[in-house]
Amino acid sequence: MTETLISVVIPAYNYSQTLPRAVESVLAQLVEGRTELLVIDDGSTDATPDVLAELLTVHVGRFRALRKTNGGQSSARNLGIEEATGRYLVFLDADDEMAPGALAALIHHITRNPESRLIIGGHWSVFADGKRSFQGVRPLPATARQRVRGYLFDKTVSISNGACAMHRDVFAPGNYPEHLRNVEDIPVFAQVLARFPCSVLDQPLALIYKHADSMRHDLVRSLAAGTGMVDEVFSHERLPEELHDLRQAFLVQRCLSLFRDCYVGGEYVLAKKFYLQALRADWRVLARWSYTRKAARLLFR
Repeated sequence: MTETLISVVIPAYNYSQTLPRAVESVLAQLVEGRTELLVIDDGSTDATPDVLAELLTVHVGRFRALRKTNGGQSSARNLGIEEATGRYLVFLDADDEMAPGALAALIHHITRNPESRLIIGGHWSVFADGKRSFQGVRPLPATARQRVRGYLFDKTVSISNGACAMHRDVFAPGNYPEHLRNVEDIPVFAQVLARFPCSVLDQPLALIYKHADSMRHDLVRSLAAGTGMVDEVFSHERLPEELHDLRQAFLVQRCLSLFRDCYVGGEYVLAKKFYLQALRADWRVLARWSYTRKAARLLFR
């Protein structure tokens, strides 16, 4: 019996309008016996159960769907890890699409790079006006430290769900943290870059749709994750001890990210709090003018 090589997992919560697009983009390129599709309904309260029932009727036996009590994106992905049969997993958001030819390209890449445990691909960003922008991938740095720095600080390593495939071995240090409802993928991607062989595939694997109205919703979830996310990233289970000297710098980066999100979202009191926390952690924050200019406006209001 041929082993399932790739499982595509779509966590779905209240995306009934876009879910058919996501599902059909995967079904169009499944390779029987080598790939599979699994949809996890994370306790949706909209028409998602009815949409899934119709899709299962139209595409009899071509994919599986499970429904669970709402627990957030992390819990849906973790159930996907448990239930999927593939060696590699692709987590595609329910409002995005798998790019044409993505599965064939991944199969070919895995065949040529069997040691790779994370395959980072490119994607198309699709904006509300219909315009698209291709986001390619750069060659990966040679060392684990350089890869983790590139991902957490320098932004030279970019990874997007739906546009990457992960071997199930990479979840041994830790699954998706279910107490985080935002930025939950950062601890996972960091641990993979730190501990496992990785490779790049410079072609689009997904179409990722950008939503102009999501800022406020994202801010609420970002604040819930707060700076506690730093502890999750730098837990001893996830990152090797020799990388823990990067923790302080990442705390500063996280505070500045929260400052920016609060500033843009009009939460000026919170924005001031996070900037001062970053400044207390490292006075060199003052030299980061894009943040300091905004902070000065708040501090002298």
